[in-house]
Amino acid sequence: MSQDVLTVNGICKNYADFSLKNVTFHVPGGSIVGLVGENGAGKSTTLKTILNICSVDEGSVEFYGKEIRTLSALEREDIGVVFDDSVFYENLTALELEKIFSKIYKKWDCTYFLELLNRFYISADKKLSEYSKGMKSKLALVSALSHYPKLLVIDESLSALDPVIRDEVLQMLHEFVADGEKAVLFSCHIVEDLQKIADYIVFINHGKVAFEKSLDDLLCGNAVIHCVGNQMREIEKEDVIAYCREGNETAVMIRNYGHAGEKYQQFSFEQTTMDEILKIMMKGEWS
Repeated sequence: MSQDVLTVNGICKNYADFSLKNVTFHVPGGSIVGLVGENGAGKSTTLKTILNICSVDEGSVEFYGKEIRTLSALEREDIGVVFDDSVFYENLTALELEKIFSKIYKKWDCTYFLELLNRFYISADKKLSEYSKGMKSKLALVSALSHYPKLLVIDESLSALDPVIRDEVLQMLHEFVADGEKAVLFSCHIVEDLQKIADYIVFINHGKVAFEKSLDDLLCGNAVIHCVGNQMREIEKEDVIAYCREGNETAVMIRNYGHAGEKYQQFSFEQTTMDEILKIMMKGEWS
């Protein structure tokens, strides 16, 4: 079994109007983990606590078994970060930025940085203020990869990319974890991307982890029953994960797809899709 690259243990963080409550999940080596949930659910706050950008009230985060707050400067280089908003100086060019990073990161690789600029058609001598949002996202990823991290943390930045480039980035993420030792944790709301690359899904709802499952278990182990009127009463409560009402119809997500077919033959139901899961989980009610 792969070693966990990242282990989040019971993170709690309290604000005046929001709290993370006992957030716990794992990011195994060789895996890509999708962190999902509706806006305001706690995804970005979770990533900030993982990166030690904000302190936690309770709990801990371990990187390869070592408490993340105790990492040395060199060990922190093993974590690459790609945020949705650009944090680079807008009056710099990519080449000028490279010179700065070469002095910051001990493991910085200028040749690899320039190679990635070329691969993603990023202008090396244009000021960042002239870049599109998608171009800035690509530059952030290229910069993160160029100091050879063991963990990539990505916060919603892929949505700004056009579909062709996004597919190439997703392929690069697959290549990144192919050795079975490195990993990717990314928050995302693009269902297609989740289905293409995620090995595991961590769903955060109102500051709590609602579930942590492999993508295969999530898609193949559950089912959705479409009920009309009061038909939901015929489904046993212990089988229900969550449900979403729209008018006279209720979509009910239930456990154990194979068993459901035998137990509820009176219903028309189907194997769960990611679209259906996210809709029910974000907009519906939990059993």
